[in-house]
Amino acid sequence: MKLSQFKFKLPDAQVALEPPHKTFENEDGTVEKVYRRDECRLMVLHRKSQRIELFQKDDQGKDTDQPLLFRDIVNYFDDGDTLVLNDTKVFPARLFGTKEKTDAKIEVFLLRELNPEFRLWDVLVEPARKIRIGNKLFFDGDGPMVAEVIDNTTSRGRTLRFLYDCPHDEFKSELFALGSAPVPRYILDKRDVDADDTENFQTIFAKNEGAVTAPASGLHFSRELMKRLEIQGVHFSYITVHCGLGCFDPIEVEDLTKHKMSSEQMKVTAEACQVVNSAKEQGHRICSVGVSTLRATETAVGTDGLLKEFDGWTNRFIFPPYDFGFSNSMIVNFYHPESTMMMATAAFGGYELVYEAYEKALENGFKFGCYGDAMLILDD
Repeated sequence: MKLSQFKFKLPDAQVALEPPHKTFENEDGTVEKVYRRDECRLMVLHRKSQRIELFQKDDQGKDTDQPLLFRDIVNYFDDGDTLVLNDTKVFPARLFGTKEKTDAKIEVFLLRELNPEFRLWDVLVEPARKIRIGNKLFFDGDGPMVAEVIDNTTSRGRTLRFLYDCPHDEFKSELFALGSAPVPRYILDKRDVDADDTENFQTIFAKNEGAVTAPASGLHFSRELMKRLEIQGVHFSYITVHCGLGCFDPIEVEDLTKHKMSSEQMKVTAEACQVVNSAKEQGHRICSVGVSTLRATETAVGTDGLLKEFDGWTNRFIFPPYDFGFSNSMIVNFYHPESTMMMATAAFGGYELVYEAYEKALENGFKFGCYGDAMLILDD
């Protein structure tokens, strides 16, 4: 398929800058926000019957004027069905420092630690034109955290050596204390990151640290919703995919077969395989939560249609047409035009049905992006 087939006009007002929440004004005039992860809107696609649901049903099965909410997914899963979830943990990757001598403000985005012993990190810097090998960056004013640029990796990429003499755990704790939640640039350009983002930009089941952006579709799950699913007999299989910034890289070729995805580190354990393969062999529904999870399961699935243990990297790029070997349902967000996440959604749900769903989402005021609304795609 072609890049231009995934183009549409997304109004700024329909890009979610915050998760669903209610705002209250206290007696002293201060404003308080109470966030409700599972109260974003939900659209349900049935890819075989080509039906799209937006509203809750009455007792006669007819649409009401009440929109479906994410917590309504409990009505679409049965005892024995299994959700495959990404338990990666986002670390506070965005830091701001100053350049030596000039005091120019520099944004440093941590990507990955290259060498714990020598405090080497792979980072992105902005504005990159001001940062050269040998420059020193100072963090936290006159504090002890200093980094030296020792290599150029890409146009914006640099290797930093942090000059901080202490045990490694203490160093990382101090470094992360200077950082903030790495929300996407389309949010950062509209508002400042605040303390709420530290919690909101993390799934409630986050466990294994290493992601620089959140697995967005997992953000909708609240503890209450997880408990309701568990009581209903739904199982959870946890895999780890350390989400990187590759999903935000612009595609610069019209022919999608020529686009190369950045690699993401992933791990599928024997325990995760046992949970999900048992459910699949018994004919239950297997639901990948998020594009990162979908890419990982398609990387680790065997020729027998079962998930295999895996510890490595994946650069799998999923776009239509694609023959899926593992999951038969999927939960995703609504994504920006020409994004790799939208393409993976179209591959799973069918291009025409997903494009129709996006048109309905635009018409009905759905929110897009990591804090936006959700789509459930079922194989019926």
